[in-house]
Formats: sequence, structure tokens, C-alpha cells
Amino acid sequence: MEQPVFSGTAHDPSGAKFAFIGLSNLPTDWAQVLRAMADADLTIESVTPEGADVAGAAVHTAPAPDDKNNESGPSAISTTSPSVLRLNAYLMYAIGKAARRRLSEKLTARGLRLWHLTVLALLADIGPQSKGTLASRLDMNQSDLVKIVNDLTKAQHVDCVRDTADRRRVVVRLTPEGRAALNRLNADIASTDDDLLSPLTEAERAQLGSLLRRVHQHLALAPVQRRP
Repeated sequence: MEQPVFSGTAHDPSGAKFAFIGLSNLPTDWAQVLRAMADADLTIESVTPEGADVAGAAVHTAPAPDDKNNESGPSAISTTSPSVLRLNAYLMYAIGKAARRRLSEKLTARGLRLWHLTVLALLADIGPQSKGTLASRLDMNQSDLVKIVNDLTKAQHVDCVRDTADRRRVVVRLTPEGRAALNRLNADIASTDDDLLSPLTEAERAQLGSLLRRVHQHLALAPVQRRP
């Protein structure tokens, strides 16, 4: 039965008894957690700090939300179902969610959002463009694009000028300040990539990037499925 809190007693492979207290902020399949613990052959010594009172020790499957001693990473025991972890779509969703959170933190620290970064990067790649062209390339509503451009204009990252090839046309142009801001953002994002992909070697990161770009290109070329 799924429940947020679970407690009980058990014993490790050596026969030593211990108390089990599980805490979760979501409904959790504790039977699955216990099976994972059994497969890991945990012992009292492996989960108890040196010098601690073994008789009074408790095994925690997840830290409390305000536990400052666990900021380095998640619990070693994952409560995600193994069958779910075999679904690539789920993995991309979960990893993408974590990546977006880290990226948003970097952008928020500079008073920006993801769309601001996207517009700056596109202007750096292809040069000055009209607002209509930017909205089309980014698959954005034009009124939303105007708001993003206005934000960037106030920050002096872009400006709107007459097209030198057609004076009737107004284009959005990246300013030197905007290019410098983009360079700083890219450096911040590179550090985020290093953190997110730390389990992978350089060769594995390059291979992952290549595969992700292929999937992204496939999705970009696929026809949009409209809801009825």
C-alpha cells in the first residue's frame, strides 16, 4: 500500500536487528524500497556513522525536506520503479526537469528567463531579425516575443533599428552589452552542464550531445499534432 510514512523492524544479512523509518513527501511503494534494500545487502555497519549507538540507530530512506546535511545529492536508495526507469521518455522528462531547474536558477540570478536566453542566442547566431521572423523561428506567439524583446531592450541587451537593406523594415539587433551578457550566461551554463553530467566522461558527454541533437532535429521536423 502506498503511504508517505512507514516504520517497522527488520534484520540485516548478519542477523542484527534494526528499526526502519521511511519518510516521503509523495506516496511511496515501501515494498519496492525494502526489496531494493534487500538486494543491496545493507548491514548495520554500512548505514550507521562511526561511533554512533547501533542499538538506537535508524535507517532513513529519504531526508526530511529541511535536512541541510543532504544537500550534496539524493538518497542512495531510489524509490523510482525499475520498470519506469526503463522508459526513455520518462528518463528524458525527469532529467530535463532537473536540467531546467538548474538552468532557471542561473538565469534568475541575472534577472532573465529561458526565452531571454533563446532570443539572445538566436540573434548571436543569425544576426539582426525582424520580430515576426524571430517569433516564427522560435515558434512563439508574436505578442509574447514583443514582451521578451522589450525586456531585453530595457536591459540594453538588444536594440531595434532600421534594416540597412530596407529602411522600411525594423529589426532586432544584439548590442555589445547583450553579447557580453550572453557570453557570461554561456559560461554559467557550462558549469551547470558539468554538474549535471558529472557521471559521464568527456567522450560520453559528446556522444550524448550528438544523440540528443538527432532526437531534437527529428522532433523539429515532425508534423505538429493538433488537438481536435
